Order: sequence, then structure tokens, then C-alpha cells
Amino acid sequence: MSLPAPRPLIGWRLLALLYDFFPACALWFAVAALALLLHGNEPVRADTLAGWLELGALWLVTGAYAVLSWRRGGQTLGMRPWRLRVVAADGGPASSRALWLRYAVGGLSLLAAGLGFWWAWWDRERLTWHDRASGTRLVREPKSV
Repeated sequence: MSLPAPRPLIGWRLLALLYDFFPACALWFAVAALALLLHGNEPVRADTLAGWLELGALWLVTGAYAVLSWRRGGQTLGMRPWRLRVVAADGGPASSRALWLRYAVGGLSLLAAGLGFWWAWWDRERLTWHDRASGTRLVREPKSV
């Protein structure tokens, strides 16, 4: 397989992340509705076991959305308009394990005020923390004519 295209700039990554907020938000509403139903139509307090379980469910359902999208075609909905695709370092499809690792490290990066994303500005190959940790790359495909 040919080498992947040059890594996209941080701006494209952030735009895709912004677009992906909307399908993620829909999934969060579904999880919250289920939690509310399971909790007897009483709001789940964040400082309880139920609150932590709901937070874990939110994290897992968002990860499932991302990983299944990346496995299916290398793209989430937010990546499609910007022609971004996740691939393995060799340009082929990435494994599920690598994609879950990418999701987990990307989440930690966001919790650290996005430092792992901003790191791409100083990295000589424009790779983020989650690119490096998972052995995956984000490529921007050329426009189709």
C-alpha cells in the first residue's frame, strides 16, 4: 500500500471534532434517557455510584461510535466533510485495539486542555499524542473530481 498522505493540520482535526459533537450529543441523550428510566425517573446525581456508572456509559457509547466508524470506513460523520481518514501507520486499516487506544489517549488529551492535540504543532511529523500512542495516522484525502 502507498504511504499515507501528509497529516492534516490541527484546524481540520478540531473542525471534525466539533462536527462529531452533534452525533455524540444524540447518543448522550439516549444514554441519559435510559439512566433516567432505570433510576425511576429521578435525575442521577453525579456524586453517586449511579452517576459514575452513567459517566462510564457515556464514555463507552462515544467510544463505540468512534471506533465502529473508524473500523467501518476510517471516518466518523465529522471527518467526512473534511476528507479525513484514520489509518494504521503503514496506510492500511487500523486494528480495533489500536482504535480503542486512540480513543482513550485522545480523551485524556482533551482532559489535559487539548495538549495532545496542540502537540501536533511542535511534532516534526504533525502527530498528536493519540496518533503516536496507537500507531495510527489521520490523513486528509485529496478532493475527488
